[in-house]
Amino acid sequence: MRNTLILFKRELMGYFATPVAYVFIVVFLLLIGWITFSLSGFYEAERADLQGFFGFHPWLYLFLIPAISMRLWSEERKTGTIELLMTLPVTIGQAVVGKYLAAWAFTAIALVLTFPMWITVNYLGKPDNGVILASYAGSLLMAGGFLGIGACMSALTRNQVIAFVLTLMLCLIFILLGFPAVLDFISGWAPAAVVDAVRSFSFLTHFTSITKGVIDARDLLFFGSLIALCLFANAVVLDLKKAD
Repeated sequence: MRNTLILFKRELMGYFATPVAYVFIVVFLLLIGWITFSLSGFYEAERADLQGFFGFHPWLYLFLIPAISMRLWSEERKTGTIELLMTLPVTIGQAVVGKYLAAWAFTAIALVLTFPMWITVNYLGKPDNGVILASYAGSLLMAGGFLGIGACMSALTRNQVIAFVLTLMLCLIFILLGFPAVLDFISGWAPAAVVDAVRSFSFLTHFTSITKGVIDARDLLFFGSLIALCLFANAVVLDLKKAD
């Protein structure tokens, strides 16, 4: 645990050692602000809530999270620093968890910095703050799922661009599995049990459920299991590629 925390702190501080982290956060905040107040019809809706704000998170994460995760292991393998990392008194599992938690914490910092949105809706009206808090939790869990997939894809290749594309494609699939048009297409030829099974594998399904203010154990289990599976696969891939 101590080694994991040391690596976590090193990696998290590493994000802020270059201007890239600050540029990412600024771009994220500008994009989410523009989307919320321009594209989502925030003012036209004439209601104090953040449904439009959270509704675009899956699509925003689809491009921004792979940009964070693509460097997690690809850069280490390309520069050869992964060999140095593995000589430290840390196991592969500790390294995987430490780097993943640092990326997740960085994402959480960017998400927390959107708090002016929350203040704004409370100034304009009386929103259900419990629903907003649950939505923030759901957004962070979804980001964790995206990062888990991204970390695993980053371990597969030395090329960051390939890692980005693979992560984007897989995350898009996980989103579209819960998209109404896709479910309607499947329901046209498959039984209801198959449609429900497909829906249950979608980020969109579980995130939408949480944004209604209900944190169901099934939603927590989905994201928790996905993250754990991805981190396990990440460790296995690194172990297999140690000799590369």
